[in-house]
Amino acid sequence: MEEKMLTVYEQMQSRGYSRRDFLRFCSWMGALIGVEATGLARVVHALETKPRVPVVWFHFQECTCCSESFIRSSHPIVADILLDKISLDYTETLQAAAGKQAEEALHATMKKYKGEYLMLCEGSVPTEADGVYCCIAGRTALDIVKEAAEGAKAIVAWGSCASNGCIQGAKPNPTGATPIHKIVTGKPIINVPGCPPIGEVMAGTIVHLLAFDRIPQLDGLGRPKAFYSRRVHDTCYRRPNYDAGLFVESFDDENAKRGYCLYKVGCRGPVTYNACGVMRWNNGVSYPIQSGHGCIGCSEANFWDNGPFYQHLASFPGFGIETTADKIGVAVGAATLAGMAAHAISTNIRKRHEIKKDQNEQDKKGGA
Repeated sequence: MEEKMLTVYEQMQSRGYSRRDFLRFCSWMGALIGVEATGLARVVHALETKPRVPVVWFHFQECTCCSESFIRSSHPIVADILLDKISLDYTETLQAAAGKQAEEALHATMKKYKGEYLMLCEGSVPTEADGVYCCIAGRTALDIVKEAAEGAKAIVAWGSCASNGCIQGAKPNPTGATPIHKIVTGKPIINVPGCPPIGEVMAGTIVHLLAFDRIPQLDGLGRPKAFYSRRVHDTCYRRPNYDAGLFVESFDDENAKRGYCLYKVGCRGPVTYNACGVMRWNNGVSYPIQSGHGCIGCSEANFWDNGPFYQHLASFPGFGIETTADKIGVAVGAATLAGMAAHAISTNIRKRHEIKKDQNEQDKKGGA
């Protein structure tokens, strides 16, 4: 007799979770993926009635930083997602099986759940020299991707390697490193870029697939809008300093100590779409800019070739927070309307004067 696939709620019950724990998890999921309070009942119903989703998770040309980020996600505990919310049937990094047993588990899932399993990919796929730069069980990554994609319900490309090629795809790209969406066609593909992506962003993407049985709303580059619709620049706590024209000139100057904007020392926040400034890392403690280092744009295509990292972008006034990647494109940049520039300049002069006045008053108080 074939074993019945448990629903998410049934699996949670079997592991000792209470009804309250389940509802709390549903509320967290709904908030994470942007569901209004009126839609919470739909999330609860889905996880009460739908069986866990079979998942196969592949690793190709990458450093496994995406998996490292995922297993360090704080909300919820990722062990719960792995064990209770999805049926993780194959992953080279986390599975106990190896060799023949591992390959048998993979192909059994692909056969039994054809058209139903999720395919998660970490790493780019080499295409030069017939794909010999990355082989698993005697087969190239290129062959594995094409075979697994054929029966997948949807595909998630974890990290910049799988989403856009990342460092392996940087010039001169000797292995012909290629992102998943340029190899697979005819399947729903979700790109979750970042080097690595934020763990909670990865968890939220899976949560949406679990709760709604469909991919989330994506931007023009195939990224979930819930996490990639705003620039790091627009949610950065240093943004007022940018607007006022107060910049760090070098990493060891007084302006750096005062927390001024890192734009002039190479910050790519103005052209990078990610949730770093809102969700942050390590249980929401910090993110690169808060730690004193400018954003290097790791969630954008070709970021390794967009250097040098410590040379600022062409100067331009800030766009409004409503601007999205779909509206202004990836290479947003140098030229803007003269009226915008004039307004920005006048605003910058006024704000700079106000902030410096406040700073001088604070310095005097400190001296007193």
